[in-house]
Amino acid sequence: MHPVVAEVTDRIRERSTHSRDLYLENIEKSRIKGPQRGVLHCGNLAHGFAACAKQDKLNLSGMTKANIAIISAYNDMLSAHQPYLHYPSLIKEAISAAGGIAQFAAGVPAMCDGITQGQPGMELSLLSRDVIAMSTAIGLSHNMFDGGLLLGICDKIVPGLLMAALSFGHLPFIFIPAGPMPSGISNQEKARIRQLYAEGKADRSALLKAEAASYHSPGTCTFYGTANSNQLVIETMGLQLPGSSFINPNTPLRDALTRYAAQQVLALTDLSEGYMPIGQLLDVKNLVNGIVALLASGGSTNHTMHLVAIATLAGYSINWDDFAQLSAVTPLIAKIYPNGDADINHFQQAGGMAYFINTLLEARLLHEDVDTVMGHGLQRYTQQPLLDNEQLVWVSGPSNSTNERVLTSAKAPFKTQGGLQVVSGNIGRAVIKTSGLPAGRSKIKAPAIVCSSQEEFEQMFQKGMLDKDCIVVVRFQGPKACGMPELHQLTPKLGVLMDKGYQVALVTDGRMSGASGKVPAAIHVTPEALDNEVLSRIENGDMILIDAEEGLLQLFVAEEELKLRAKAALPATGFHFGTGRELFTSLRVQFTGAEQGACSLFQGKESCYE
Repeated sequence: MHPVVAEVTDRIRERSTHSRDLYLENIEKSRIKGPQRGVLHCGNLAHGFAACAKQDKLNLSGMTKANIAIISAYNDMLSAHQPYLHYPSLIKEAISAAGGIAQFAAGVPAMCDGITQGQPGMELSLLSRDVIAMSTAIGLSHNMFDGGLLLGICDKIVPGLLMAALSFGHLPFIFIPAGPMPSGISNQEKARIRQLYAEGKADRSALLKAEAASYHSPGTCTFYGTANSNQLVIETMGLQLPGSSFINPNTPLRDALTRYAAQQVLALTDLSEGYMPIGQLLDVKNLVNGIVALLASGGSTNHTMHLVAIATLAGYSINWDDFAQLSAVTPLIAKIYPNGDADINHFQQAGGMAYFINTLLEARLLHEDVDTVMGHGLQRYTQQPLLDNEQLVWVSGPSNSTNERVLTSAKAPFKTQGGLQVVSGNIGRAVIKTSGLPAGRSKIKAPAIVCSSQEEFEQMFQKGMLDKDCIVVVRFQGPKACGMPELHQLTPKLGVLMDKGYQVALVTDGRMSGASGKVPAAIHVTPEALDNEVLSRIENGDMILIDAEEGLLQLFVAEEELKLRAKAALPATGFHFGTGRELFTSLRVQFTGAEQGACSLFQGKESCYE
């Protein structure tokens, strides 16, 4: 292994020894000899199969066949999840043919940041991850199941499903994606129209036409935000089938992969000879592989929180220093919008996951000796699936990229380090996505312009108050303050200012995720403004330095002067009420900080094993 990757892996393992041992002990206690439903009383079991067909009742009455839970994030409003409509019937047929049983155990909420960005509903986005985890746990709590299939793709959904699966770590689980929509209007053209609209040079109809030409059919959005980052990371961690991430929906190959995954989970249950529960499978090496893959692809900064929360549920403690140390030695080998011109379909055509994983294995940046849902060893994930006479087979993936402008090798990367940097100083700690920054944009020192909401930012922009070299500070966007919304709508306007020739950047305790591109953005500032003695005292005109090369986030105001200033207060209106936000107060106040996973499930603790 690369010595730094090995060092980080060992450090995580050592610091997590106690909590990981407790976790493994807990899941071993939950393991039951024979089918899980074997512990149920007759009345319990009768309730569990009352609505089943006659043959399924007979099978469930017996104690020899595995019962698989289907957990789905289907809804027909979201393009990424609409294809899941017919998956349960497909899965049940495949599992029945292989000698098992499947039941639809739970539907979980699936919200879209693309719909809610800039809207009050966005304040529920990050909270939805934890709600999804709890909803999944409720579905699995009936103790009827010997394994599970997880149907989810987008931003908070995959992390939430995985967190719940790890809380049932004595069972095996496989993720089943649905794939990205075919390419529509180019991401560059979409971004161009957005910026013209921000400048007042394009009207709403032109903007809507461009957006509709981009988001145009069933499937995941094609830009490289959190949804597609989820797929790439989960596959590299060995939690879904090799090459399954980016096959388009409603194709014969996609259906064949779904059937195979349905049958494969049967081979992992405790009723088979190849028992591999997810809690045992997900080792520190799988987690480090996921982080390296995220960095090498320039993926979503949301995973600096999600992977922390996921690791915690598996008994591991990871932090941003681990991300930073891995980023320093991980080459950036993918250029997918907003970090390049291509979309995820172009990445797939250039060699996709098989080539991506292969070149990282060759560079000794990924652990090969890991368990996966396909058995032991990540080498299997250098293969790609195809149909041969209508039969699903895997063949060796390409040895070279077919488009090195989109996907290159670890030996000749776009950048020598990954797409992420951690910056810290007296303002706090933050992450900055560097993969899309143009040359010369990784360091900026400028006066602050402070606002406490997206609406205030919008007003300042419209009044021309931001037409200058400045670092815009948008605070009170953290988890406890308002649920930590993504601030997508700031990006086009900040881009307008950059194109006017101004040196601009962003500092915020909110999120940007896949929207982070050419604008330097120190995001996820922690502690958030509610708990941050410095961030809450920054005033207009204060000099701030963001230096992604040296890892600095510094306010140049004397400590004595800061102490004399009053802390800014959370705005009295606009937060916490309406759009259902008042229902989530008890969760919001329990949020941990961004570096601790921004999780509301542990009553403010950093670990569920304290």
